[in-house]
Amino acid sequence: MLLRTFGWSFGITAAGLALAGVLWGWKGLAIVAILSVLEISLSFDNAVINAGILRKMNAFWQKMFLTIGVLIAVFGMRLVFPIIIVAITAKLSPWEAVRVAINDHDRYEALVTGAHPAIAAFGGMFLLMIFLDFIFEEREITWLGWLEKPLAKVGKLDMLSVVVALVALLVAATTVATGVPLHGGHGTIDKGETVLLAGVGGLLTYLIVGGVSSFFEERLEDDDEDGAEAGGAEPVAAKNGNGVSTGQVVGLAGKAAFFMFLYLEVIDASFSFDGVVGAFAVSNDIFEIALGLGIGAMYIRSLTVFLVRKGTLDDYVYLEHGAHYAIGALAVILLVTIKYDVSEVITGLVGVVLIAASYWSSVVRNRRLGEDSGQPDGDKDDDKAEVASGV
Repeated sequence: MLLRTFGWSFGITAAGLALAGVLWGWKGLAIVAILSVLEISLSFDNAVINAGILRKMNAFWQKMFLTIGVLIAVFGMRLVFPIIIVAITAKLSPWEAVRVAINDHDRYEALVTGAHPAIAAFGGMFLLMIFLDFIFEEREITWLGWLEKPLAKVGKLDMLSVVVALVALLVAATTVATGVPLHGGHGTIDKGETVLLAGVGGLLTYLIVGGVSSFFEERLEDDDEDGAEAGGAEPVAAKNGNGVSTGQVVGLAGKAAFFMFLYLEVIDASFSFDGVVGAFAVSNDIFEIALGLGIGAMYIRSLTVFLVRKGTLDDYVYLEHGAHYAIGALAVILLVTIKYDVSEVITGLVGVVLIAASYWSSVVRNRRLGEDSGQPDGDKDDDKAEVASGV
């Protein structure tokens, strides 16, 4: 199971580190290894969120996420995206931006770092909307009930998450964005307008992509229910490992899966922003950064597959809660980094601590349920079959 799931990641790691050693020597190999660890440590919550969405899709679209999606994540976000940012912000042609990235590492670093306020505002708002929609939604199982239950009641107000997100964006634009330090520490600049525009862009992207995806998903479920009623049978909803219905009747396909795929890619992009910019603390060589972060991204995809195949989110029901709290923390951190430096160590630790806490809470819950049912945890694990995921 482990080798089948992580085999490609192990192979690409070996090939990538060998290539780094040949091209840049021992120093380059160490830099690529450090960047890989950085990407993995920053993205545990990404894997949990990805798995929660990926399990809703049919086998074809799961494979698309793990093939085309990997190419987009590795080459698109870690290599092409920074160059596009440089071209737009510095008003350079694509070829000139490539030349700067390859031959003028210091200028390339300055241009990408200078674009960070816009990147952070876009990604921060997108991730904040994911967190707010989760925390304001009423759900059967709550992790921090004292917080989640009151917020779910308040969340019945229409468009509350949008209002809260816009207030957060306005606060960021009028506080941290008004005195952004220039690269090199030579003075400050007002990025309030840039942050507002980029933040609204992130919000609109979430509403459009997420809204269209939800529309087609609901229509597909309605069609399945109508078909089942016409055939005289009730639609059978999948249940998780604790007997709780997931509400998923069939793996998403067609337009619903396509927009869900786009939604996943935007989530992945938003998670990668802090890693792409933070990588300059280790290296300003575009190829070292792309290789190191690309290896890390492969492990996150493999971890996503592992979680789906094992049905981990169904067994450890609070993991998804912990991942969404980590998303909320990352969104706030991204907005704060518009002006202030926040160590990647802190960013990574916040996510790891929240995921670990939610995992441990899930374990305690499962033990308690096992004691109530009179069945030891070990017996339940032995009886549990691997979930067929299609990936």
